[in-house]
Amino acid sequence: MATPSMEDYLEQIWLKSAVTGEARVSDVAEALEVLPSSVTKMARKLDREGYLVYERYKGLILTSKGEAFGRKLAGRHELLERFLRLIGVDEKHVYNDVEGIEHHLSWDAIDRITELVQVLEDHPAMLGQLMRQRTAGGGDEERER
Repeated sequence: MATPSMEDYLEQIWLKSAVTGEARVSDVAEALEVLPSSVTKMARKLDREGYLVYERYKGLILTSKGEAFGRKLAGRHELLERFLRLIGVDEKHVYNDVEGIEHHLSWDAIDRITELVQVLEDHPAMLGQLMRQRTAGGGDEERER
């Protein structure tokens, strides 16, 4: 089972390799704001777990297992960003909020959020009602972080 840290690395490796077919250690380090040595250490761990193939001085190549899980992780992140935007979370909070919650939700919860997002997108009147209720309640300024 992947740890939250492993998930963060896999997600970034998948995002980088989706464009070029591989991810470079330096690119992943930059994206995660960590040292290249940290990426190398995690790459070895992910290699042992069967998520990627790591060879020193070469790109990080995802296995089919790593590709599938990386895609799933990136999809989860995108879904949560979509959900938070849909319910009116201020854009300046969206990324950090997703980073704060994504590893704490079960895949069952992710499936339920997927269904809720679909319903809200398919029924704009419901979303409008939610937004009206939100603005009628006021207090956004008091809750501001």
